[in-house]
Amino acid sequence: MSSTPNFPSSPYAPLQNDTFLRACLRQATDHTPVWLMRQAGRYLPEYCATRAKAGSFMGLATNRDYATEVTLQPLERYPLDAAILFSDILTVPDAMGLGLSFALGEGPRFATPVRDEAAVAALEVPDMNKLKYVFDAVTSIRKALNGRVPLIGFSGSPWTLACYMVEGKGSDDYRLVKTMLYQRPDLMHKMLAINADAIALYLNAQIDAGAQAVMVFDSWGGVLADGAFQEFSMAYTKRVLAQLQRTGVDGAIVPRLVFTKGGGLWLDEMGGLDCDELGLDWTVNLARARAQVGGAVGGPGKALQGNIDPNVLFAGPAHIQAQVRKVLDAFGKPHAASPDNPAQTGPAHIFNLGHGISQYTPPENVAVLVDEVHRYSRLLRA
Repeated sequence: MSSTPNFPSSPYAPLQNDTFLRACLRQATDHTPVWLMRQAGRYLPEYCATRAKAGSFMGLATNRDYATEVTLQPLERYPLDAAILFSDILTVPDAMGLGLSFALGEGPRFATPVRDEAAVAALEVPDMNKLKYVFDAVTSIRKALNGRVPLIGFSGSPWTLACYMVEGKGSDDYRLVKTMLYQRPDLMHKMLAINADAIALYLNAQIDAGAQAVMVFDSWGGVLADGAFQEFSMAYTKRVLAQLQRTGVDGAIVPRLVFTKGGGLWLDEMGGLDCDELGLDWTVNLARARAQVGGAVGGPGKALQGNIDPNVLFAGPAHIQAQVRKVLDAFGKPHAASPDNPAQTGPAHIFNLGHGISQYTPPENVAVLVDEVHRYSRLLRA
């Protein structure tokens, strides 16, 4: 039975599996929870079939029923410990009027990139009614989950949104956005401040709609130089976190998660962020990360999430199982509840990939990974 409070006023069913939320808050769990970044996606044939019905990625993301359907698809296949809203990190700049589109087989593009002083001056925090389709999907998904597992809401970080807003699409060298950063830092700071305030409003609206945890994806923080990361990425992630509400519609604490791809260099500094959990890519040593920011039993610290290389999922079942055990062993024996103090906190781990799952991943290999995480993490607690 869930220890997460569900008050009579809650419009949702009581939570049956709160392992993910407990781990985010560094509470003891009977197994290591697991979910996967981009777990609802093109590697699943049922997702591809639903996307074909929707006609496009945005047709899928902006339709409440389709978004609900694809969010639940991986949970029908695998005993995952959390669901994540099906949406895109770029919905906020789209609502600013930049014209987001996705061509089949390509990444996102903006019709009107932000590349000069006039374009930055025209930016403003968007009306959240323009993103009502996202909040409607959150409520629909939460109801459809019926308490099975928690629902994670998310956004891109202010810096990551800025990368796409200036470049107009994904980039290999970030030439345009970094030119603005170095040549006109005043414009960059203005854009990042608007992004941060918009993201905070957006995540709070997701919480109001039923999200039980929220995650900030700083996908491109790792492309910044030391010093620039702290000034142009982490400072604005802090600005987002400072504005987030702490509890959800049922009165339960809403954990905040931050994932910076390529951010291992700055883990000590990120340990000071006002969040509950830090996500790690596959370049980070989990044992070292635990020592740096994981905290001691009964003391403050961050839960850690990650960090198996997604390409492990192309290996055979025995190799996948071995790599899962390697990640769990690297984190080490998880914190166990004391009979005298069951609420005591300590080092906690959420198993995930070090980045999003590849569209070419064999679905049966994901089942091997999830099952081995649950099996071996229970053994570690025995």
